[in-house]
Amino acid sequence: MTMENNTLNEKALKSNIKFTMVSPVLGANVECGSVASLSDSEISTIRNGLLENMVLLFRNQKLSDPELIQFGKRLGELDIAPFGYTNNQKERQYEEMVIISNVKEGGVPIGVLGDAEVVWHSDNSYRENPLSFSLLYSVELPDSGGETGFSNMYLAYEALPADIKSKIQNLVIKHDITYNSAGDLRRGFKDSSDPVTAPGPYHPIVRTHPETGYNALYLGRRPNAYICGLSVEESESLLNMLWTHATQDRFTWHHSWKIGDLLIWDNRCLMHRRNPFNPKARRVMHRLQFAGTRPYYDPRALTRGRHPRSVG
Repeated sequence: MTMENNTLNEKALKSNIKFTMVSPVLGANVECGSVASLSDSEISTIRNGLLENMVLLFRNQKLSDPELIQFGKRLGELDIAPFGYTNNQKERQYEEMVIISNVKEGGVPIGVLGDAEVVWHSDNSYRENPLSFSLLYSVELPDSGGETGFSNMYLAYEALPADIKSKIQNLVIKHDITYNSAGDLRRGFKDSSDPVTAPGPYHPIVRTHPETGYNALYLGRRPNAYICGLSVEESESLLNMLWTHATQDRFTWHHSWKIGDLLIWDNRCLMHRRNPFNPKARRVMHRLQFAGTRPYYDPRALTRGRHPRSVG
């Protein structure tokens, strides 16, 4: 356990919150009882723990949708996911909550992303102001499959060779908005296969975390990505190298879900993915997402020291 986690636990003793690392590179299990019953000071401790550990896992939660939404509102400003729809999808009951599911009712999907593999990505990188945190709560699960993997982009950046760091520090990537992370066309968009003309904002490849002050790789998602100012061939070559590097096992941790699990993660310093599962099995997850700010790169952050879970 890092010194920072020890400090968090010392601060949490009075509120019966305990943080335990789940892997050497990212993540912590949180023992705190029901998240619906936390005090304001405990919410603050949880938020600090999230910035430190990047992913927090809460097990054995039993929450109604209103309770989950209320917890989210106490943790930060919720985002209503304006682009979180695919065609022929059932409308949401709560605007703040996105249903992640393969279930259909009367032939109509109740949510998004189905049962397929979901590729590595950072949530909503295709927006001018991408998300800060994401939250996922398990309601129904298959017997196996559907695991969620996370990759630490602080460590991935730190481990890059010096010449690659120098090469990418002022480059920006276009983040395609056309398709979601399962490859489905978003509602209101047309098919696009040209990364140069595909719609989407540009964000820096090296992103300075606005709350921790550390730099991280910010790759978004691979399909239709394009590095501004390079030829398509040069862009593809550099992106392929960065993606191969950033998703190495040494930077990752994978979570196997149980009913009642609640995960919160920081999109500004992580990527995540989902394994496929049996399409005949039901999987229902309730997701909240939190408003963020426009990504930026601050070269002065390079001198502020390394993230506590460092490679060096």
